[in-house]
Amino acid sequence: MPSLAELDARLDLVRQSPHDQGPVELIVRRPQERERETLTACELSLTEGLVGDNWRARGNGHTPDGSADIDAQLTLMNARAIALLAADKAGWAKAGDQFFVDLDLSQENLPAGTQLAIGQAIIEVTADPHWGCKLFAIRYGPDAVKWVNSPVGKQLRLRGLNAKVVQPGTVRVGDAVQKL
Repeated sequence: MPSLAELDARLDLVRQSPHDQGPVELIVRRPQERERETLTACELSLTEGLVGDNWRARGNGHTPDGSADIDAQLTLMNARAIALLAADKAGWAKAGDQFFVDLDLSQENLPAGTQLAIGQAIIEVTADPHWGCKLFAIRYGPDAVKWVNSPVGKQLRLRGLNAKVVQPGTVRVGDAVQKL
């Protein structure tokens, strides 16, 4: 696991991510808690998010009734950031995000409300923050959580961002993610 100093030293790599368009590098479905399936293609639905994912069934402890939070329907993480944390691409899926993309996810580049074309679908960046947590620390180390939750990490959204589906469609690995 890389140290905080090592992560900070390689931060410029993440900052060099494309600002307007980049590829989907990995798609991950979470059929059950702590289960991961890497996919070559998926369907996005207005009601289910990533079809076959456990987002709706899992719910959300932060909503008044424990139901799934539409503003956290999908999560995207910068592929360059996760590559700094995981020894190989097989380790990316442990993060729990559904899409790993080579795109600048910073708050400045993609403020809440920004729409992204992703494959045939359109998603919208939501204001709900996506922070590193205890499980993230177990999987990638305590310095990884310090890095993603630092002021710079939050501004760059190193832990990723939340989004919701606004137009359903198919997404494939290699498809473009484009800021609209």
